[in-house]
Amino acid sequence: MARVKRGNVARKRRNKILRLARGFRGSNGTLFRTANQRVMKALCNAYRDRRRRKRDFRRLWIARVNAAARINGLSYSRLMGGLRKADVRLNRKMLAQLAILHPAAFETVAGAARG
Repeated sequence: MARVKRGNVARKRRNKILRLARGFRGSNGTLFRTANQRVMKALCNAYRDRRRRKRDFRRLWIARVNAAARINGLSYSRLMGGLRKADVRLNRKMLAQLAILHPAAFETVAGAARG
């Protein structure tokens, strides 16, 4: 069996990890072993947080809609229930945008939900 030299393959594999670790603090961005650990952790966090971002934004929108609804004399659940009964199809993101940028328009929507 012929001897196989792995120099290029190993170097490419290490450089791929070090490229991903560029900008990390201290030896986490320069030494392969620590960089490899940090990159694996960073990729796990990125994967998890791509899903968490969707939850976080929904929570933010709900908090904003709730605050605006209470200004208009409704609770969040009564607002959302009223909108469903009135067949107003606005999602939470759009309601939050209305609440911040166009309070008068939100007031109209709240009126539709009220009765």
